[in-house]
Amino acid sequence: MSSDTKRVGEETETSLLETWKDWYHIPVLGAVMLFMFWVRTQAYGNFVIEDGTPALGGIDSWYHWRTVQWTAENYPYTMPYEIWTSFPTGEYVGQFGTLFDQIIVTVAMIVGLGEPSTQTLYTVSLLVVPAMAALVAIPVFYMGRRLGGTIGGIVSVLVLALIPGQFLSRTVTGQVQHHVAEILFMACTVLAMMVALRVAEREQPIYELVADQDWDALREPTIYSALAGIALTLYIWVWPPAIVLIGILAVFFTVQLCLDYVRDVSPDHVAFVGAVSLGVTAILTALLIERPGVSVTSFSYLQPISALLVAIGCVFMAWFARQWNAYDIDRRYYPAAIGGLIVGAFVAMAVVVPDLYSTLVGNLTSRLLPLDPGTGAQTIQEAQPPADFGAHVFDEFGTAFYTMLAGLGFLALRPYFGREYRTEYTLILVWSLFLISMSATQIRFAYYLALAVAVVNAVFVADIVRLVDLDLQAGVNSLREVETYQVLVFLMVVMLLFAPLLPPVAADDSTAWERADGAGPHPDSIIWEDSNQWLNENTPEPGNWGEHERADELEYYGTYDRPGDENFDYPEGAYGVMSWWDYGHLITVQGERIPHSNPFQSGATSSSAFLTAESEERAELILDAIAAGESPENESVEELEDMVDGEELDEEMRYVMIDDQMAGGKFAAISAWAGPDYEHYTTPADLEPNERIDRDDVEDRFGDLPYDNTTLSQLYFDDASGMENYRLVHENDIYTSTFVSYAVIEESTDEVLLGEDGDPQVFVNQRVDQNTQQQLQALERQPELDYELFDERQGSAVKTYERVEGATITGSVDADIDADDATATAAVELETPGERESFTYVQEAELEADGSFELTVPYATNDELGVEDGHTNASVEATDAYDVVVDAPDEELVFYEGQTEVPESAVVHGETVDVDLEEVEIEDPTDETDDEQANDEETDDDTADDETDGETDGDDE
Repeated sequence: MSSDTKRVGEETETSLLETWKDWYHIPVLGAVMLFMFWVRTQAYGNFVIEDGTPALGGIDSWYHWRTVQWTAENYPYTMPYEIWTSFPTGEYVGQFGTLFDQIIVTVAMIVGLGEPSTQTLYTVSLLVVPAMAALVAIPVFYMGRRLGGTIGGIVSVLVLALIPGQFLSRTVTGQVQHHVAEILFMACTVLAMMVALRVAEREQPIYELVADQDWDALREPTIYSALAGIALTLYIWVWPPAIVLIGILAVFFTVQLCLDYVRDVSPDHVAFVGAVSLGVTAILTALLIERPGVSVTSFSYLQPISALLVAIGCVFMAWFARQWNAYDIDRRYYPAAIGGLIVGAFVAMAVVVPDLYSTLVGNLTSRLLPLDPGTGAQTIQEAQPPADFGAHVFDEFGTAFYTMLAGLGFLALRPYFGREYRTEYTLILVWSLFLISMSATQIRFAYYLALAVAVVNAVFVADIVRLVDLDLQAGVNSLREVETYQVLVFLMVVMLLFAPLLPPVAADDSTAWERADGAGPHPDSIIWEDSNQWLNENTPEPGNWGEHERADELEYYGTYDRPGDENFDYPEGAYGVMSWWDYGHLITVQGERIPHSNPFQSGATSSSAFLTAESEERAELILDAIAAGESPENESVEELEDMVDGEELDEEMRYVMIDDQMAGGKFAAISAWAGPDYEHYTTPADLEPNERIDRDDVEDRFGDLPYDNTTLSQLYFDDASGMENYRLVHENDIYTSTFVSYAVIEESTDEVLLGEDGDPQVFVNQRVDQNTQQQLQALERQPELDYELFDERQGSAVKTYERVEGATITGSVDADIDADDATATAAVELETPGERESFTYVQEAELEADGSFELTVPYATNDELGVEDGHTNASVEATDAYDVVVDAPDEELVFYEGQTEVPESAVVHGETVDVDLEEVEIEDPTDETDDEQANDEETDDDTADDETDGETDGDDE
């Protein structure tokens, strides 16, 4: 009996070990997912809503918050067309208001029992993103398992959980952006495609089975291929530019079908998967079309057309292979023939449908290949290629990137070592190589590369373990037989892969949990919040400007018809806000006003043209052209006048918002859009190539630059002094920025250092931040270099201007003076509620020949109009009336002065205000000299008399 008991115990122990061996990955995977979720929610407290105001981690997060709220109001529909941005045209929001937002709102609907509050929506928005990131571990595990067994799958999810780069930063709480959904659904799509390809290899579907309608034989490959197509559709539904994966799949199917045919394997198997999966995608994405045309960033004809072309291409290649056989041509020439046909197809496309060709090729070069990204991408930090790709990927993945490369090599060489080679391996190779290329093209695409790094390291670890003949899943007895060298190799692999991602090798602030713990709201959203809230409370609702009351036609959560190729017809009383595109979403969501430009980069060129305009006349014409529906760029004043000639403008650009970053570091990006380039604004026009400039001449040569004449500079630094149509109405001085201009000096020559291009190393109007301070400190540490600081000035965080007609102050001087030498000046002191307290606005004009003058001024001396009147409650107010002075010529000893009030109605409506001047005599300095001489003579006489009297008195004594 004891023997039986022992046998039962051994069987139970064996059963438990077998069960553990089969299922141990489940608790491990669960633990990793919990860790990933915990890491990403550590900073949750930094995003807690206060006073009803959200705090979000990225600028795009604000627009997703807008679409989440809109979807909740219009559930289950998402926002197809947005009129609260891109004034005066409206905007197809494309990448926003997609499946990602629907998922968030659906979860909130469940939590809120059908009526989620704003707080519920916000909480769910913060938590869904890290939850989705944790879910990415599931497809990654099964992809890794297919490549390297269960151990490989576990390695994959561990790598995914520990990498501290873009994948982490874009999936922490507060980052309410679609990136996490992109990663999740791309991983699901690739996994589904791997399974479908493996099933097709096993079931071997061919054309004859389709012709015979043998659905029993085709059922399984059809189902799995269709599921892959559905997964791809969901990925596109999350992110319309996901056609990038269609392009990757097109390359994969082309390569694999050629390989199969050359290896004497029927291409029908793989072609069947491609035709069914991409065919399903073409049908389903056709149902998502919201916008005609071939836009990459919106649901357009491009997505179904691209998928259909790949599906047709797979069928064609399989058919072409059969024709190749029929003519008994050497199989080795088949790939070359396919390549030639593809080139011919692109040439034909360029001729017949150039729009489709340019869109496909443009998307290929801007997202897949490290080529010139164009102006738009160059001015987006995350869309620029990394300066040092090696340093970039090490910071993102540590040595896991390089072990991934080794894994790709192991995968490609499997056939040469007599091992089975599956079609899905080619898919992983092609996909991984393209993700590497994408990451080299744009910094942000490292979050995609994280998938390949995690998955392919399963191959690396599994093959290393296999080479040393180590069975990590063996029983206890087998593990006792493990050799020392096997343990050492395994530990070396673990150290190589994970040590750079963990303390103490990784720095304290570079581990995943340390970086996630430091997440917080985007600085711009905090700084601009005050200005946008002021805008919301102190300006009329769009549609209510002036005498109009049509705000009800522009409901914030309303649905509007798409106008096709026409601009949206805004009602009278609507208006736009001019700023740089970085801040458009903040203006829409925080201020509930309509920006002209936004992070969709709509209006970027025209905003650049306005901000860099070097005269107020040109700036005004640009705003009028925008309101007329034009897109001004670098046209002349005459061309701009033609744009707006005869146009009746029912809507206008009413406000301009600028900040310290626009005035400083972002100006280079601003100037890149409309031209001329940045150097035009920061370099003297008469500067000769390789010209050497003495230290003492720097201020003189660089003291008056085209930058100082730009609209941006005049508004930010000069408070519109000298301008007629812009008045400062609000100033956000949450902090004061300092700007410096300096030249790098060679100590040996005391001249400005020349760069490699021959240009002087002079840095104009640099906002003093940590980077600028480090640059100056670095110069101080170099004995051969010095710097000359030739300008320093300050400005507030954000300034808001209103565009007005301007009141015209008129007056005249009756005296017979030389008007050519006389100037009329109006000045008024204005107070702000911030720390600066006050500043002075000055306007000047020359006198006419008859002694009359006109001065157009934008500031009022009272605040008689407000929001209830359809106008602005300006927080910048005059302290007194305007002082108006006419200076007489130098030879005249008089000037003329007077004071006048300027009503706000006159400023808003462009009315005229008269001023009476009185003559003020200046005391003749010559007379003062004569008087002084006379006094001196009298003093001398008195002194002489005193001296004489003194002497006489003495003698008498």
